[in-house]
Amino acid sequence: MNTSTEPPPSPRAGQPPSSRTTPVTLTLRLCLHALLAGLLALAVVRAVADGAPHGGAVVAVAVAMGGVYAAGTLSPAVARSRRAAAVWLAALGVCWVALLVLSPDGLWTAFPLYFLQLHLLPVRWALPAVALTAAAAIASFVAHGSALSPGSFIGPLLGAAVAVATVLGYEALYRESERRRQLIDELMATRAELAAAERTAGTLAERERLAREIHDTLAQGLSSIQLLLRAAQRALPAGSPAAPHIEQARAAAQDNLAEARRFVRALSPPDLERGSLAGALERLSASPGAEVDVKFTVSGKPAELPTPYEVTLLRTAQSALANTLQHAGAERAEITLSFMDTSVSLDVVDDGRGFDPASAPRGDGGFGLLAMRARARSLGGTLSVESAPGQGTAVAVKLPLPTEAAL
Repeated sequence: MNTSTEPPPSPRAGQPPSSRTTPVTLTLRLCLHALLAGLLALAVVRAVADGAPHGGAVVAVAVAMGGVYAAGTLSPAVARSRRAAAVWLAALGVCWVALLVLSPDGLWTAFPLYFLQLHLLPVRWALPAVALTAAAAIASFVAHGSALSPGSFIGPLLGAAVAVATVLGYEALYRESERRRQLIDELMATRAELAAAERTAGTLAERERLAREIHDTLAQGLSSIQLLLRAAQRALPAGSPAAPHIEQARAAAQDNLAEARRFVRALSPPDLERGSLAGALERLSASPGAEVDVKFTVSGKPAELPTPYEVTLLRTAQSALANTLQHAGAERAEITLSFMDTSVSLDVVDDGRGFDPASAPRGDGGFGLLAMRARARSLGGTLSVESAPGQGTAVAVKLPLPTEAAL
């Protein structure tokens, strides 16, 4: 999940077009185009209608300014580069100053220039540019001999204030909208990941349940049938006509038992599909990374275990090691798989901060101890936890080895 706290890009120059083009920004641009074109047309009409001495020059400068503006709005470089935008604004400024010198009506075009400066320049440059533009508009008003009044100062300054409040307010709303959109995207992605994880966990849990059911019912039943048939075969007198039928029944039971074992193996967890239990524990010990040094050892002569036994030992190791990584703050841990004459055991020991097992939380928050204990108990085994604050933790599960016929 993306957890960056950086604000999303504001709709300024230098951002990708997709991050700037929205229905609101498109409408604002069209209004800005229309406003500038209307104010330039106003200056031209008044210069021609009033017979101003510089009427032709006003028309030429207005047309030049309109051309420069159109070229900048159509240029991709202005949208991508702040340097190109600054050059374009400087060219517009030169045309505007020339229009101010020729006609007092040129000061009205300061209002769209405010928006352009605030939109295209960084705030630290845009605010001084707006202030300079407002000062030039006021100076032009005075230079053309207009009577001084509060309105001659308030008008340009009020227009600049409105432009600043509008643009900066919109950008603040835009950033907030982008934050909300990113949060929604992250929440949707997290929900999808959780749903996928739940489906995977449910699939694995169902596979393990089916494997246990097949092993504990069908496989055990077939093993019992085979033992009974063997006993019946031994009890028959030599040359009994029933002996071949019993032998066929034993062969059929043996074949079906082998098939049941294949089903159980096929339903085993993916970690066990790639090899033995020892191999899965070896890979597990290598997976945590550099924060915990995990060592794995095997003690005794390895023996073939039924899939439910391997699953229980593997899941116990995974859960105990996860507790070590998440809660213990340990530097070292050791996983030991021990094969004995009548039992198999797994020990997971760490040098972490430890805890008081008697006061460990119950239920799902109990560090998985209840689940590990339930797995061990389902196979006739036991799980013990030895720990104390500041003295690390040792988790040990011990399972009695099944008889050869039950394997």
